[in-house]
Amino acid sequence: MGAERSNHKAEPGLEPSRRRRWRWKYLLWLPVLFVAGSVLQVAVLRFIDPPLSTVMLWRYGEALGQRDWGYRLHYQWRDLDQMAPSLPISLVAAEDQRFPEHNGFDLKAIEKARDHNARGGRLRGASTISQQVAKNLFLWQGRSWVRKGLEVWYTVLIEALWPKSRILEMYANIAEFGDGIYGAQAASRQFWNKDAAKLTPAESAKLAAVLPAPRRYNAARPGPYVQRRANWIQRQARQLGGDAYLQED
Repeated sequence: MGAERSNHKAEPGLEPSRRRRWRWKYLLWLPVLFVAGSVLQVAVLRFIDPPLSTVMLWRYGEALGQRDWGYRLHYQWRDLDQMAPSLPISLVAAEDQRFPEHNGFDLKAIEKARDHNARGGRLRGASTISQQVAKNLFLWQGRSWVRKGLEVWYTVLIEALWPKSRILEMYANIAEFGDGIYGAQAASRQFWNKDAAKLTPAESAKLAAVLPAPRRYNAARPGPYVQRRANWIQRQARQLGGDAYLQED
């Protein structure tokens, strides 16, 4: 009887140990599942156009949290060949002139930005178009080491699994060009009441010019800063060789 009682007390003690072992097994599988899931996610989006981006959902939730009941998202997908040729080269001229050459990270631009910021003054970033697609499409807003690490991971996946033309097409469609206005087609309809295919080089440059702060600047009613920047973007686009610069991909 005493032995039976001892065995009966020992059995429950094994159960927590088993649970701990299973818990560790599950935790060890989490990184594998994340890697597999994120690779599948990026691979699918090479061929399927996203209905929304994470930044769009985040912004919509932010508006609801502020009780902005009139807030609307404007988003209409257009393939790259349905946009004016001046738009992609304007985006590259404004945001990432080494876009066709780098593999997602522009080390020269990072070094220049670091040296500039070390001297003080207005902070300068060095995010490539690929990094901005990773942030806007997959990640939440804010700054943290976790978010930065995920940005690097998704940028590597995007560059590995997508052609450059798809990266640029995605950026042109999910970038914010005004408060709640995402993508070149929605921006073109909202600002000039026409399709993105009919954008002029000047209008394309103005859209690219507002990207540093699309809620502050207006492409349809450009102030001195936007106009100067748009003129600079047009000059840079011509120096790069126009839309032929992007046709090597």
